[in-house]
Amino acid sequence: MPVFWLIVIIGLLAAGGYVSGRARALASADGDRRRLHSLPNFYGLNVGLSALVPALLLLILWTLLQPMVIDQRITSIIPDDAIPETSTRGLVMSDVRRVAGGLEGLVNLGVISEEEMSELSASDNDIRQSLAEIGVALGADVRPEVLEAAQSYREWSNRGTMAMTVCVLLVAAAGFVLAYLRTDRNLRARNIVERGILVLLVAAASIAILTTLGIVLSMLFESINFFRQYPAVQFFFGTNWSPNFRGNSDLGILPLLWGTLYISFIALLVAVPIGLMSAIYLSEYAGRRMRAVAKPMIEVLAGIPTIVYGLFALLTVGPLLRDYFAQPLGLGNSSSSVMTAGLVMGVMLIPFVSSLSDDIINAVPQSMRDGSLGLGATKSETIRQVIVPAALPGIVGAVLLAASRAIGETMIVVLGAGAAARLDLNPFEAMTTVTVKIVSQLTGDTNFASPETLVAFALGLTLFVITLALNVLALYIVRRYREQYE
Repeated sequence: MPVFWLIVIIGLLAAGGYVSGRARALASADGDRRRLHSLPNFYGLNVGLSALVPALLLLILWTLLQPMVIDQRITSIIPDDAIPETSTRGLVMSDVRRVAGGLEGLVNLGVISEEEMSELSASDNDIRQSLAEIGVALGADVRPEVLEAAQSYREWSNRGTMAMTVCVLLVAAAGFVLAYLRTDRNLRARNIVERGILVLLVAAASIAILTTLGIVLSMLFESINFFRQYPAVQFFFGTNWSPNFRGNSDLGILPLLWGTLYISFIALLVAVPIGLMSAIYLSEYAGRRMRAVAKPMIEVLAGIPTIVYGLFALLTVGPLLRDYFAQPLGLGNSSSSVMTAGLVMGVMLIPFVSSLSDDIINAVPQSMRDGSLGLGATKSETIRQVIVPAALPGIVGAVLLAASRAIGETMIVVLGAGAAARLDLNPFEAMTTVTVKIVSQLTGDTNFASPETLVAFALGLTLFVITLALNVLALYIVRRYREQYE
């Protein structure tokens, strides 16, 4: 049974539990809700949640663990001589999963029946003929070992799905029955429901922490594997980036860091002055009508997908800079450049700086404005000498958060700055960033045992540390100095 319909059945069972639990509680009190310990809705929620929550938890755990268990079992039955010299067991398993999905699709489309599927490995001649047919259907050649493993993979997946359906429905029904039978007017249903909701809230709050921990650990372990194969000194201090999946690669991060910081610096040169002046105008000079129109229009920039910014950089800004600046000045002939990506990224960052700075400036106490004006200062002097210094810690925090956003950008750099890793001061030359190379190293059929692939995790960990440091610095500045003005 598909997971969607399984969730629908559980939801219907929970809804039925709510109605029946509430009715049973009222019936035990002869219809007088004053004799109940809790409100009738709590009795219904107790039965409904007892059927819903355990079943959903089991469904989530089963969905997460089943692929791991099946992969481990199928991997163990693949003989070593079935793995080509140019491949690994992980790549063979990806072929197995692909073929298993293709076989399942062929069965669902009616191209091959279940009986024909079971006869694919009957003899060598049948194997050759069936492999040719399946290879055409899937658009790839399939070796006999991969086919047998794919059949086992599909069989175990179907068995696991059937077992999951039965177990989840049994757990939901058991929770429904047990909670329903316990329902009585003396049951402390409110305490049970509130305790259960508290557990759910704690679990929801823990998801973010566990997700962050999982991301960090996954990058850390793979980065350790990378540094076991490639010297850390050459990675952090190397000035050449030249990956070669056949070996003898130069994987120095300095050209990538230079491109990342160079593009981010230009983006901040555009975003910070425009965003800050926009915030000052909206908070101190603009009237209510102008603010009601201008602020949403500026914030629309934050909702534009980055791929649209990238296309704008590729088709408009890049050729404009090349034709009117780079070529006349003799600085380059390419429309992909640091300046192109930096300018477009700066436009994207304007609402980040503007909105945060606007909120921070509005948070400055009105008494400071009144005191400055009362001493004879003009409005511009009050802004320059009182309001901006008072809001400066928050503004710095907003700039650092915008810098973190710029460092992690990918699509604008891919389309606007190119993919050349180089150390150069010319802003009209093509360069690249860390995020772009992470994508390129993990594109296609990758071998996660080679340093050329594992370097993506080392790059990601380095970028994570940089952005985390910027975010921590921003929070520290905001919290440390905001207290002086509150």
